[in-house]
This record gives sequence, structure tokens and C-alpha cells, in this order.
Amino acid sequence: MLKLIILGAVQGLTEFLPVSSSGHLVVLERLFGLSQEAIAITVILHLGTCLSLLVFFFKDILKLLRSLKLIILVVIVTVITGAIGLSGKNFFEALFSSPRAVAFGWLITAAILFAAQRFMDAKREDLNFKDASFLGLAQGFAIIPGVSRSGITVSSLLFRNIERNAAFRFSFLASIPAIFGAAILEARKIDFSLKLNPTEFVLGFLVSFLVGLLALRILQQVLKKAKLYYFGYYCAVIAVLTLIFIK
Repeated sequence: MLKLIILGAVQGLTEFLPVSSSGHLVVLERLFGLSQEAIAITVILHLGTCLSLLVFFFKDILKLLRSLKLIILVVIVTVITGAIGLSGKNFFEALFSSPRAVAFGWLITAAILFAAQRFMDAKREDLNFKDASFLGLAQGFAIIPGVSRSGITVSSLLFRNIERNAAFRFSFLASIPAIFGAAILEARKIDFSLKLNPTEFVLGFLVSFLVGLLALRILQQVLKKAKLYYFGYYCAVIAVLTLIFIK
């Protein structure tokens, strides 16, 4: 039960903070020896963070559903991300078994976060089709474990001179279909003959949901203070530690 609580807390924090949830789960699953259960755990925890997204951005989702332009932009992001994910499926899946690949992903994330710091004064709020296409490419690249989805997508919009709060909100709104889609695809791989404890999985779900809400609030405040690069230092340090200690 303690493992699920720890994994739920880690998933909740790292899914939305720009430090890569997939990278952390790969390393923790290796440390905890979770092999057969790993897929089921990952799906449950992702569903918990999906719920936190729906709750945190509920008003923004309602606004999006009333705007044809925003819906089209989200569709563009989703189609491009899905095309990348499906075309590189075998390549991406192989990386999830390699802590070394995760470490290099973290180094990429660190470099992107440091670079994004130069664009914190961006002012543009209205997104266009080019912004959505760029975001879709960035989100597709974030399938690589260790490459933070939130870090690279928010940064990609900052690079396009989108204002910080607008980048924060749209990057997460556009991520909802991709996150749910990935969870559904992974759920198909679950071996339901495994002896899984429902209570533990419900607890992991709730922890990832509650901690996910906290992480979204933290990231929102960090962006307001233009301190995104702090997470770059974290990613660089954990990448080096992974290369040294995790085989």
C-alpha cells in the first residue's frame, strides 16, 4: 500500500510539474521491482491526474467548448501528437525500459526550461494554427520518458511569444485528449489475471488526483513568478544521479 501512495504522490506532482512523470515512474518501478503490475499502476495513476485536470480547468473547458476556434486548435494538437505517437510507437516503448534514456530525456528537459526563461516576458494571448501545430510537435516529442510534457509544451508556447498564463492554460487543455488516449491504449495491455488489490489502486488514484491539483497550483504560481528554470536544475541533477546509480 505504501508503494502505491508513494507512486500516486510522485505521479501527481510530476505529471504537471515540468520534471517528467514518465521518467520518475520508470525509475521508481525499477527500484520497487514493479514489473507485471507496472502497466495497471501507470493507467490508474494517470486517470487520477486526468481527473485533477478536469477539476482544475473546469471553467476553461466550458469556455473551450463554446469556442469553435479553440476546439479546432485542440484537434490540431491532438492529431499531430497522435500521429507522432503511433508512428513511433515501438521506438518510444523501447525507451521506457532504459533508465539511461530517461536520464538523457531529463537533460533535454533541463535545456528547454533554461532556454524558456528568456521568453518569460511574452505578451501575445491569442493562439493561431501555427501555435497549435508547434505545440502538437512538442507534445509528441514529450512521449520520450524524461522529457516533461508540461515543460516542453508550456515552453514551446513561450517560444512562440505566448503570454505565460495563456501558455499554461492552453497547454494543459490541449493535453487532456492525449493523456486520456494514452491511458486507454495502455489499459488494453493490462493482464487482468493479476491479483490486484482494489483498495490499494483506489488509494493510488485518490493520491495522484489530490497531489495533481496541488502540482497544478504550484506550477501556476511558479510561472507567475517567472521561475520555471528552477525545475531545470532539478532535472539536470536527477539525470546525473540516474546515470550514476540506476542500471
